[in-house]
Amino acid sequence: MCCDLKRRFLLLYATQKGQAKAIAEEIWQQAGAHGFEAEMHCISEMDKYNLETEKDPVVIVISTTGTGDPPDTARKFVKKIQDTTLPPDHFAHLQYGLLGLGDSEYTFFCNGGKTVDRRLQELGAQHFYDTGLADDSVGLELVVDPWIDGLWLALREAFLLQKEKEGMSSNADTVSSSLSPAPHNMDELNLSSEVRNLKLEDEGVRSSDVLSQKSGDIHLVASARDTEPSLVHSVPPISQSALNIPALPPDYIEVEFQDTHGENPHLSSLISERTAFEVPVTRAVQLTREDAIKTALLLELDIADIVFDYQPGDAFCVICPNNVSEVEELLQILGLSEKGDYFVSVKVKQGTKKKGAAIPQHIPERSTVKFILTWCLEIRAIPKKAFLRALVECTSDVGEKRRLQELCSRQGASDYTRFIRESNVCLLDLLHAFPSCKPSLNLLIEHLPKLQARSYSVSSSNLYQPGRLCFVFNIVEFPTCPARPVSRKGVCTGWLADLVAPLLHPNKNTLDAKGGSPSTEKISIFARPNNTFHLPADPSVPFMMVGPGTGISPFIGFLQHRQKLREEHTDWEFGETWLFFGCRHQDRDYLFKQLRCFLENGTLTHLKVCFSRDASTTEVSSPKYVQEVVRLYAKEVARVLLQERGYFYVCGDKKHMADGVSDAVVDILSMEMKVDKLEAMKILATLRETKRYLQDVWS
Repeated sequence: MCCDLKRRFLLLYATQKGQAKAIAEEIWQQAGAHGFEAEMHCISEMDKYNLETEKDPVVIVISTTGTGDPPDTARKFVKKIQDTTLPPDHFAHLQYGLLGLGDSEYTFFCNGGKTVDRRLQELGAQHFYDTGLADDSVGLELVVDPWIDGLWLALREAFLLQKEKEGMSSNADTVSSSLSPAPHNMDELNLSSEVRNLKLEDEGVRSSDVLSQKSGDIHLVASARDTEPSLVHSVPPISQSALNIPALPPDYIEVEFQDTHGENPHLSSLISERTAFEVPVTRAVQLTREDAIKTALLLELDIADIVFDYQPGDAFCVICPNNVSEVEELLQILGLSEKGDYFVSVKVKQGTKKKGAAIPQHIPERSTVKFILTWCLEIRAIPKKAFLRALVECTSDVGEKRRLQELCSRQGASDYTRFIRESNVCLLDLLHAFPSCKPSLNLLIEHLPKLQARSYSVSSSNLYQPGRLCFVFNIVEFPTCPARPVSRKGVCTGWLADLVAPLLHPNKNTLDAKGGSPSTEKISIFARPNNTFHLPADPSVPFMMVGPGTGISPFIGFLQHRQKLREEHTDWEFGETWLFFGCRHQDRDYLFKQLRCFLENGTLTHLKVCFSRDASTTEVSSPKYVQEVVRLYAKEVARVLLQERGYFYVCGDKKHMADGVSDAVVDILSMEMKVDKLEAMKILATLRETKRYLQDVWS
């Protein structure tokens, strides 16, 4: 269909890690089949669109990053629309629909989208479609898929309304008929988006034989005991259903194998947003006993020779590689074991149907296959449905092909969540489970996201230890499960643990020939400043810190910094400091027993510690968790927060700790102020907004 017969809308995306862009591309791809023409741009490309003069509907897909910030690509746009001199009718002409992406594990859920949505409303813009807020903690697709399904009906109605406003309602039938699969009458406009969507055919499967084929015709050798579904096996009703599967994403990358001569790019070239530095690891300490459930390590980096300013509470990122053995395994399955050291040239495929096709920014134009799989692609990423759909075409076994179709289909949404998302399945797991699937390298480049640098809280003070940066982490463990028969360590924490093993366990093989000290390993890092999680600017203001486990990390930096300030400024007034720390066992994972030193020299006023797995030595059971200990000091918490206008910091696991702490604070505020819980929640919200209740949490 020619563009002039379709109805145009503007499609903007703001992405941090590629999620919003991928969803926008899905909308762009589906638009044509529904009789629309989407003009798609990154929201940062403000020279290519103009909302001040935009007459057609606008669709915005926007993610959230950090502690509720819009993504980097949206910063200029947000700054522009937040101009306080703009009149309240600035966007009165604008119709828009917004899809926000976020993670409810974090406090400011979808705040990037909410910020833009709220400001557009303040400037007079109108919704033509309700805002969608997708939650990555349960699966973005649970909101994204139905939101996209309903978008087409909303767009049709927006265009019909637009024509009526222009005094052309008499031509509504003509407008409707020009929208390819549009309803023929107004009654059909009320059909649910799901029913309409079932009419769509996969562009890559012109006949629906594959979509309607029952797995009962395929799994002829399945044993009678296969009554439970699994990653590789389905049961009724899905095994007997016709499937609605996504359209096949167009391929757009071309890989040309060359020779083995040349040099791979420097790691710093992979980081566009910050300056990366290669620094030595000078010290490694295991903070937990061997029989602790989790292994915590402290690493010290030498930053004396670089310009790397940081404040206690800041974070920084470590550039890490994928696991060597997993890369080798992937090369073997791809049939590229002999070509791992070959350089490849990556180009955009001529004639591709993908709009705005470009080489992903994280892929060098020329590097070795092994470099791409080791440093560029997140091979541990949970495969998205579009990737599963593409893998269908690389699978020769009919039964395996059907199961992959089920997992990416609308009907298989619960199976996808259970066996892929919740099981943390990655590409290697899929390739083992579906051995006839043989994807190409270009398909991996097209669908696997960028290997992200991992962020860690600084656990030191530059004032206390000039030229040194410390951080603490648990070695992440992923145990086996039915969908993943092998256990794995975290990509970065596992690599760091292996890297510093010689420092932890020096022996003759790891000592250098000269001085008998372990050889120095280096890692590449870059700064990631935190704009809010810092000590109070006024040292006389009291503050409380809650940090169980490795959540104590930034508070060690806080206390070191405070100790040094006390030593250098004996005439200053310093507010009281509280620390609530918790771990499983006092003798196994009490990470920083030297906290007592801070207590003894007056840097720390109050230290409250609990141990969740140790048996109580008194008749009255001791509190096991930090949120319980916080409740014991209700009057002190209320005094510090309300009377003395102090600060409250929380660092650590959100779901199992931080939410419990905020609930405790709400109850304390309610009890001490004699107000109901709703009013107490409003008070806590105000404390958050004024940056006096601060969180650095992870899921």
